[in-house]
Amino acid sequence: MSEIADPLVLDFVEWVAREPRAYAEVIATWKTSCPRLTIWEDAAEHGYVARETLPGIGLIIAVTEGGERFLRTNGR
Repeated sequence: MSEIADPLVLDFVEWVAREPRAYAEVIATWKTSCPRLTIWEDAAEHGYVARETLPGIGLIIAVTEGGERFLRTNGR
């Protein structure tokens, strides 16, 4: 990886990697009103996390293979 990892994006991806999170939980926990703190959006844009719908559970956020690679590359 040629770019420096944003520590907050790294923390976010690591948090999601522990277990798939309900979309509502992700939005409530990582919500920010600062346009410069786009942690959730940056992680999704880079392909580290993705939205999935699970039957009986609903919309969740889960780490992708790219997200797992991102964590390993950055020692997490």
